[in-house]
Amino acid sequence: MIRFIFILAIFVTNAGPASAQTGGLTVELNKFEQGEGSACRAFFLFHNDLGRTLEAFEMSFAILDGQGVIDQLLTVDAAPVPVARTTLKLFEFPDIACDGISEILLHDIAACRPQNGEEMNCFDVLTLQSKTQAKLVK
Repeated sequence: MIRFIFILAIFVTNAGPASAQTGGLTVELNKFEQGEGSACRAFFLFHNDLGRTLEAFEMSFAILDGQGVIDQLLTVDAAPVPVARTTLKLFEFPDIACDGISEILLHDIAACRPQNGEEMNCFDVLTLQSKTQAKLVK
């Protein structure tokens, strides 16, 4: 009987964390559009399979020009990121032409907090994709 309770305790302990986080978070750079003046509009799609809405999600980007040199650093607030659906967020990168961007480096996630939860490390569950000529990397 003691052996059965011990095995059951191990099963419950191992099952707990797996159910708390069911999937990942995908961020896709979907398209660029030249904005007003010299700004570049970037359309991002977010798909959250984490099991909970993210009430805080801030990303810090390094925008690299056509020669691979950092042109600017930019922090964007993408919250909220609802659970189990794809959402569109639009950000403007000032003073750079869209065709002048070769790569966007996600160098930091300043905030990643599920609703009614504590900060978490989103780098571990994050997948990046790009459908533009620019790479989106971490």
